[in-house]
Parts: sequence; C-alpha cells; structure tokens
Amino acid sequence: MPARRPRRHRPDAGEGRRHRRLRNPARRRAAVARWLKALAALLPLAAPALAEPQALSSGAIRVATFNASLSRPAPGQLVQELRLGRSTQIAAVVEIIRRVRPDILLINEIDHDPRGVAAALFAEALRDGPDGVDYPHVFLAPVNTGLQTGFDLDGDGETGPRDAYGYGRHEGHYGMVLFSRFAVGPARTFQTLPWAAMPGNLMPEAYYPPEAEPLLRLSSKSHWDVAVETPGGRLRILASHPTPPVFDGPERRNARRNHDEIRFWVDYLNGAGWMTDDAGRAGGFDAFADGAAEEPFVLLGDLNVDPEDGDGMRDALARLLAHPRVVDPRPASAGAAADPDPDHRGDPALDTAAFRRDPGPGHLRVDYALPSRDLAVHGAGVFWPAPDDPLRRLVGEGRPVVSSDHRLVWVDVSPP
Repeated sequence: MPARRPRRHRPDAGEGRRHRRLRNPARRRAAVARWLKALAALLPLAAPALAEPQALSSGAIRVATFNASLSRPAPGQLVQELRLGRSTQIAAVVEIIRRVRPDILLINEIDHDPRGVAAALFAEALRDGPDGVDYPHVFLAPVNTGLQTGFDLDGDGETGPRDAYGYGRHEGHYGMVLFSRFAVGPARTFQTLPWAAMPGNLMPEAYYPPEAEPLLRLSSKSHWDVAVETPGGRLRILASHPTPPVFDGPERRNARRNHDEIRFWVDYLNGAGWMTDDAGRAGGFDAFADGAAEEPFVLLGDLNVDPEDGDGMRDALARLLAHPRVVDPRPASAGAAADPDPDHRGDPALDTAAFRRDPGPGHLRVDYALPSRDLAVHGAGVFWPAPDDPLRRLVGEGRPVVSSDHRLVWVDVSPP
C-alpha cells in the first residue's frame, strides 16, 4: 500500500486535514444536547475534584496519553455512536479529558477512517458544552490494523484479523489520533517500515510464510514523530501503540514484535540509520525535516508492557526508560495505590491499566508519558481516583468498564 503524507484533518477534505464543525446547525445542537445529557448522568452533586491535577505552572504545558477504548468491532460503528451522542462510555472518556485538560493529547484505540470523521466528531464532543476543551489541530494518519497482507499468517486457512499487518477486524481498527491546542507542523510516520529492516530483530524463525517475511511491517499501528509548535518552541511528539505481548503461542510472535516496536524508539533516539519513514527519508531522530538534533520531545503511548510484572520481553522498555535522553517522571495515582496486586513486584501506585486478574495479569503500568531530559518537569500523574473520591465513578471498579481499562497519563513540562 503506498504511503500517504499525513496532514492535519478536515473531515470533508480527505485524509489528514484540519477538522471543521458539523455543517447542519440543528443536527449539531441536537448532538450537543445528547452529549450534555449523557455527561449529566455521570455527574454527582457538588463533587469535589480530588483526582484532578493542579493548575499548570506559568509557561508549562500538559501532555497526555490515553488509551480511551474508542474502537468498535465494525467499521463506522464509532462514527455512528459519536453522531448519536448517547454512549455513556464515550461521555465518561470526554469528562476525564475535560477534567485533566491536556494541551496535547494522544488517543490510542480510536478507529481510523479515511476522512477522519470519528476524530472530528470526538473533537466536537470535547469542545462543545460547559467546560469544553478545544483542540483545533488534529493529526492522524493511516495505521496497519486490519490492513490485510494477502498471506495466511496464522496458518488457519482463512483470512482474518491475525492475517493483517496489525491485528484488527477492519482497516483502521485500534487507530490513534493526536489532538493539540497548538499548531501541528511537519511529521514523520513509519507505518510501512519492514520488520526485517531492523538489524537483530526478533521476528520468529520459520513461523511466517517465507515470502511474507520481507513484507511484514514492524508497527502494529504506526510510529509517529510529530512536531507541535508550542508557545515555548517546537516540541516533538513520539507516538505509538505496540501490539500486546500476548495472544500468541510458543513462537511468541506478539511478544517479540512488542519488544521490537519499543526498541524502535531506542534506536531512533540513538540516531540509527536503518529506519526509513513513509516519505522515504532515512535516519533517526536527528533526520527530522527542518529539525534540530537537540529538540525537546515527549514520548507517548500505550506500550503494552510493564517494567516489572505481567507478560512481555522487558529489555527494550528497560533500555528506553534508562535512555540518557529520556526522563521517567514515574506518574502515580491514589486509585492504583489503593488496589495492589499481592503477587506483583512493581510499585502499584504507578499502574495505569486495570486488566482482569483471574484470569489475567491484573493491574499494570503500560501507558507512558516520557519527556526528554532537556525539558523541565513540573508534575505528572495518572487519572485514577481513590475509592472514596467522587470521581471514581469515571473509572469504575473493573467490570463492566465505565470509560476504559486504561487510565489517562499526563506530564507537565516547559522549556528549560
């Protein structure tokens, strides 16, 4: 599939342009009214905001990542739900974002459609009504999920989600979008980068059809390097969502791919020359168009691996967290600290996801907001309210999922 050049999004003008509001005022007012009603159903009377981050320091900006569980099994289903404005799950996600109010926000697991309608409608849901937050700049680009390879990768004799470049029931399933209060500049995407291009990769031997191996892609969704023009200067956002390191067999194809998707960022920050982006530009972080080698960045995403617990190959994550250009602010929450897994080794306060426990890995730290060392860090946290916090209603107690089984992770940074 030929690479496309991503731009800001406008839903009536094709892939990747800045969005515009709904043209039909009556339809738009009706949708807003439904969203307000859904939000009102979640609001208690006079609830104190015990889980919300403090006000930003002067000159600081808030950068966040949130696997918001906005993917649906059928194409177009998310768009339909957003237009109807009746989903209490979406309303809970919207309220969480409004309370944290990040300036730059990466959403993982939001279905990608070619015209970006879902992203535009979600931006409208965030903006409209009381206490709305406006993101006039939106970056989105194609992802590998649901895009069929043409090979029977899992050997079951049928064409299915596991035969795609990234697991998905339809093209764009489990996509990602970057929302920003500030202008989005140039970007690099690595959707089509072959897995085999990575030196020393961990692709399982003799598992995939030999003719498929050179064509398989490293990214299960994509890897992005997006420039955002903040008031304090350019900030690079490094975004991804590696495949979960589970749902495989003894060959550990998903665990190996997860490792290499994270290792990509280690090599990228080291300035490795082996990677080529979708526009044909070779090189790592320092090869960014119009960029400088020492530009600040924040690495965002659901990386799907915990430093201490759960499944996965942790070496690449350990190298990323210890990278000399990266700071780990170790964001924590009272909600996670209050519900530890007794058999886990890691600090429970750092957990960012509430997965099933029996069977399942339990609570894990899998979502990350990692600033570069040249940024001043003013604070960081995870939106996971304590059990006695009225805002606990936005995350619930496990099953059924109220908003997402992941939590929003944020960090406040400013230029040095």
